[in-house]
Amino acid sequence: MDRRGALLLCSLLLIAAGIQGLSIAGKGRCLCTGTGSNFVRLIHIKKIEVYPQSSFCEHKEVIATMKQSGEKRCLNPNSEWVKRLLIIMAKRSSW
Repeated sequence: MDRRGALLLCSLLLIAAGIQGLSIAGKGRCLCTGTGSNFVRLIHIKKIEVYPQSSFCEHKEVIATMKQSGEKRCLNPNSEWVKRLLIIMAKRSSW
């Protein structure tokens, strides 16, 4: 094998190892570190984002952005209040 072939083979192996390393490192990378808040007053919420379970995070995440501070706060997706809020949001988006 000539020098170019060896260099190409080494490059391909490094790229493949890098891609595999990214997929392994990405697992468990959730945005929320804990279970999240059970309740936040609606008047303080500017925006709500829902991230479904994925290969990066093994559970559903609900993140609220606060109006005044812009702080992002994790909400507990298993809380009854958050479940009701998500149902209301889904109904409004289907109008």
